[in-house]
Amino acid sequence: MSPTQTQLLETLRRTVGAANVLTHEDPTTDLTAWELDWRRRERGRALAVVRPGNTQEVADVVKACAAAGTSIVPQGGNTGMVVGSTPNDSGTQVVLSLTRMNKVRKLDPGNLTITVDAGCVLQNLQEVCEKEGFLFPLSLASEGSCTIGGNLGTNAGGTQVVRFGNTRELCLGLEVVTASGEIWSGLTGLRKDNTGYDLRHLFIGSEGTLGVITAATMKLYPMPVTQLTAFAAVPSLQAAVELLGLAHKTISSGLTGFEVMGQFALSLVVKHFPQQRVPFWQDSPYCVVLENSDNESEEHARAQFERLLEAAMEMGCVTDAVVAESVAQAKALWHIRESIPLAQAQEGLNIKHDISINVSRIPEFVDLCNGKLLQAFPGARLVTYGHLGDGNLHYNVQAPEGQDQEKFLVEQEGPMNALVYDIVDAFNGSISAEHGIGSLKADKLAHHKSPVALGLMRAIKTALDPHNLMNPGKVLT
Repeated sequence: MSPTQTQLLETLRRTVGAANVLTHEDPTTDLTAWELDWRRRERGRALAVVRPGNTQEVADVVKACAAAGTSIVPQGGNTGMVVGSTPNDSGTQVVLSLTRMNKVRKLDPGNLTITVDAGCVLQNLQEVCEKEGFLFPLSLASEGSCTIGGNLGTNAGGTQVVRFGNTRELCLGLEVVTASGEIWSGLTGLRKDNTGYDLRHLFIGSEGTLGVITAATMKLYPMPVTQLTAFAAVPSLQAAVELLGLAHKTISSGLTGFEVMGQFALSLVVKHFPQQRVPFWQDSPYCVVLENSDNESEEHARAQFERLLEAAMEMGCVTDAVVAESVAQAKALWHIRESIPLAQAQEGLNIKHDISINVSRIPEFVDLCNGKLLQAFPGARLVTYGHLGDGNLHYNVQAPEGQDQEKFLVEQEGPMNALVYDIVDAFNGSISAEHGIGSLKADKLAHHKSPVALGLMRAIKTALDPHNLMNPGKVLT
């Protein structure tokens, strides 16, 4: 360890307390939780994991690191999918973990906002809001461990984007520590503020490459009177798109969830979680789970669902359906959808594509891409599911049955990504819908983003982080 690094660690210990600076110097300290990414694809090695307790401590840590020329990796719950919040293997980076900063600062019922520390766990935020009679609609499979700062840093999506939008649309203000250690407080909670550039949108989705989000003011909504869930079998992806259009007309703003699941994806849930009852999957190529949030009554919501499903069956875009009769049944139906990634992990290593396509063109995309993938990679098993309501597919590929999965991943991920992403480009889609770029896709961005867009992004990065100390190697290479 260099004298500069030794001095930096001493400064950090004085700043946040020795107990909150974790290093490999102590053989009893295990840094795996901070150094290994959620998918267990890569493990880095940090100089230290630093856990500040408030915004001023974050600012002091950033100033100390900047003075030492040490790069910083901001981290929330470390649940990302693109290796965006873990250090590299140099042993020189500081992981800035915000999980101690987990308080709710203020709930403003009149303004329908809540202000929270960046380290507040999403599920805790949801529960606080629900207790006060409000809905915070961001909902993710990792909500028990992901943090609101991480959600904002990646502009997370989830299952209710069709009604409420991504995390970006839910945010009214931020508090940020800049790369130089200054504190910008923009937690006003205003819905209208036309006083120049909207700085919060620079930091949302920037994956910690421009500054450290330390707090946020988020929108709240009245808790719906009732939420009903339906599970429907559809004969094709085109039928699912038609059902979505019909749901928009019938339920309108009450449609808060619309997820599609392919037959093979559901078969993995049945295989690895046999205790779950999955309706219709054996007889239908696709199934859809829908949610109707109603502010009038359960009877009104159920009548809307009945009208929707009757019309859909007459049109031929639904072949069978069930509407949950209780909260427990609704949770069980949603649990099927949420279990697909876990079932994939149980099945083995897989190649993930988090893509977005205009909803109307998704059936055409899947037909074309399925054919080209199976022609180029015989035996590949296609796991198609995702947020059809907002055009986001998790278009994943499992290794052929009986094939060495690690070898498949190493040898085929590159050419398979190239094939899929080139078709995404042809459909004017995006190679990352909700997971971000991280380091996993950083080398691909130059091939799938316009030179003008990349030039603007690099100019912003240089202006806000001229010494490239904030999460270097992520997003931009």
